[in-house]
Amino acid sequence: MQHEPGARHRMTTRRSFLRRGVTIAGIAGVAVVAGTTAVVLPTRAGDSTARAERMPTGALESEGTRWVPYLAQDFDLDAALGELLAVYPRMAEYSGMRDTSGKGLYSPDQVVSVHDSVLDFHLRSNGSQPLVATVLPAGYRAYTHQRVSIRYRADEVPGYKFVMILWPLSGDWNEGEIDWPEGDLTGDVRPVSAIPGSYDPATEAMTFLPEDPTVVSGGQTDWHVATVEWTADAVRFYWDDELLETVPGAVPTTPMRVTLQAETIIHDAEVPADASGHVLVDWVVAYRKSRAQS
Repeated sequence: MQHEPGARHRMTTRRSFLRRGVTIAGIAGVAVVAGTTAVVLPTRAGDSTARAERMPTGALESEGTRWVPYLAQDFDLDAALGELLAVYPRMAEYSGMRDTSGKGLYSPDQVVSVHDSVLDFHLRSNGSQPLVATVLPAGYRAYTHQRVSIRYRADEVPGYKFVMILWPLSGDWNEGEIDWPEGDLTGDVRPVSAIPGSYDPATEAMTFLPEDPTVVSGGQTDWHVATVEWTADAVRFYWDDELLETVPGAVPTTPMRVTLQAETIIHDAEVPADASGHVLVDWVVAYRKSRAQS
């Protein structure tokens, strides 16, 4: 199960460490990788099952809740490596620290760019060091109860994974965590939500539901739309507009923020030094509940 880096060891806020565009002092940097690799984009029409090809706009209603967007990011402005926060100043990123597994190093200036209306995570190694990145598309804006949709695809890249997380604004993992989509870039994806208050210091782990989550097979190489809908009564997970899981037993109650993490796999397998590929995000839309219902 996914969690933010350091969450197993730190229950207090981590925002001071994850400041917008700031490299953490005392952590060695990485040599700049010269040049960039050309990317051949699959058609944006993608697989026929990804019905929401265009970014949705405006408010919507679902399961009796009216949702209004607070983020609608179509990545329509190009940003070269190292320019993301200059072009998109309301976003945030992690830089200079280890990822969840400890194998990767957050290096957004060498990994993240925007081109052809997609956010591009170019995952690869510099020598023996895997380079990874996390982007907060709405910065540290956070709400209790949200609906978040992402249209994305990913190459098959051994040793790496991708996850969209709803993570507590406080940084306290014990408040819960919602992961969807999540999967190694050579495998399937599945949705989970952590039970608030279930952190066990002995195992340094949370309890996630469903215990046996639905697995979407076939990898992530086609375009798909993944949606999380978090209300007071349940967390719902959709894949290409089809309801995949409803989880009433692991519902966070505190504000959370949207986090896109392209990292190394969290088990002990080594990351192949020659592994290289891209996670492409077409758009992200995040909604809060209508104030009339809050």
